Amino acid sequence: MKRSAPLPFLIRYAGRRSVLILLLALLGAAGAARAQSKNAGNEQLAVALSAPGKPGVLHVKLIGGSISVTGYNGKDVLIEAEGGARRPPRGPAPEGLRRVDTGSNLDLTAEEKDNHVYVKVPPGNRTVNLTIKVPQRFSLRIGTVQDGDITVSNVDGELEINNVNGGIALTQVAGSAVANTVNGPITASFREVTAGAPMAFSTVNGKVDLSLPAKTKASLKLKSDFGEVYSDFELVTEQKQAKTARNANGLYRLNVDEWTHSKLNGGGAEILLKSLQGDIYIRRAK
Repeated sequence: MKRSAPLPFLIRYAGRRSVLILLLALLGAAGAARAQSKNAGNEQLAVALSAPGKPGVLHVKLIGGSISVTGYNGKDVLIEAEGGARRPPRGPAPEGLRRVDTGSNLDLTAEEKDNHVYVKVPPGNRTVNLTIKVPQRFSLRIGTVQDGDITVSNVDGELEINNVNGGIALTQVAGSAVANTVNGPITASFREVTAGAPMAFSTVNGKVDLSLPAKTKASLKLKSDFGEVYSDFELVTEQKQAKTARNANGLYRLNVDEWTHSKLNGGGAEILLKSLQGDIYIRRAK
């Protein structure tokens, strides 16, 4: 059986070294694309930093697909892109007509400026799964909308993670994080937390599971509308006090704060954890 040819892979320098453009041609059928990837291996793009060894920032926004970021002992940002299956058609073809294949190329750009790396994928009919390696001291500004999860491991920096239809998982990270999704769980395990840095983790449909070093000082703001809150820390919870107010018509309104406020190791920067339909867990990191 004849082996499939490797995927065409082109790096084009536009002007200075800071801009690299990757054009990755994918096969039309999902099965053929998987077979070709298996034979040729993943294609990789290396983006050099202006100041190697210093902290940087990765910026990624996807419409559809997953993002996986791992910190490693290297100086470049390494990007692997894999085209996923085509999204299903919005509806049947009009009577007497057939759908025309408009192509399956994936156009991905990566631009580096002052240790900021910007990865962009124009909207299209395919999902795009990105696997990225960054130096360990790197901050992240990453997000996706559908058809994928976001995973981050072994990264030390300020993490801003956004998803809509998918989960978020942070493993053995350090620094601070703000993570939000709508449909999916959030799990985060910190080996070290930046003192004095506020953090927030929120979802609508899913659990929020946070692991912190045992000596972390924080003021927790917790809310689960249809779930429970669990912890193996010794939390000091503030008592809720109802507030009354009188309006112009002489009516009194009773307002009860629906948030639970707790002190961890005496208190510190605020950490917000919120889920509409899911439990909340605050654990000692192991």
